[in-house]
Amino acid sequence: MANLATRRVLIRASSLVKRYGRRNVVDGISLAVNEGEVLAVIGPNGAGKSTTLELILRLRRPDAGSVEYAEPELRRRIGVQLQTAPIFPGYTALENMRLAAAFHRLRPGDDELLRRLAACGLAEMAHTDAARLFGGQQKRLAIAMALVHDPKLLFLDEPTAALDPRARLEIRELIGSLAKGGTSVVFTSHELDEVHRLADRIVFIDAGRMLAEGSPAALLEQYNVSDLEQLYLRLTQEAPNAVAVQ
Repeated sequence: MANLATRRVLIRASSLVKRYGRRNVVDGISLAVNEGEVLAVIGPNGAGKSTTLELILRLRRPDAGSVEYAEPELRRRIGVQLQTAPIFPGYTALENMRLAAAFHRLRPGDDELLRRLAACGLAEMAHTDAARLFGGQQKRLAIAMALVHDPKLLFLDEPTAALDPRARLEIRELIGSLAKGGTSVVFTSHELDEVHRLADRIVFIDAGRMLAEGSPAALLEQYNVSDLEQLYLRLTQEAPNAVAVQ
């Protein structure tokens, strides 16, 4: 696997600003998403994480700054899993997968769709009405649907929230497998142990600003803390005056 410094940049966001009224929800954030990396975006609720990702995905327009994609067709190769699962009640999990594929103008065989469901721990639920799935199962279905077009870049919003330990393990293993296969993964999470296990790089956002960026090991060394929880507590106690980059 290539060193982070030598990986190709897929998306580069520069000095992003998003205002709501007089408040800067995103206040001058610059970051890059590299090919084949797992990038964790963390910070308190209301810190501006989701808005930053929406700007990067071009779901919202920034009031200032820019977002550049390495290639025009990249946008078609992005998969997105939101916290609210976009499922279609009255249709089975497999039928939901067919619909997701159709949105991308694809018609994969059921064997391929069942393989995607199995990778997300839903093999036995393929023919169950999606509305009857438990919350964690619906989240796994949302991830499977986000993977239906074999994305080059995958955005996951708290992918393991509300899942049981076995399901969390399956999703973590899936993220690791995707990264090894060359898929870039950007995810948000409040599970800091999960972030430490999965992330090649961490971006910490609070009050709309990027406070720290770097690998887990580099950040722990820089702030002289033993784990990400201590880092999180320290950063949220300090005023966001400077960006620390490793």
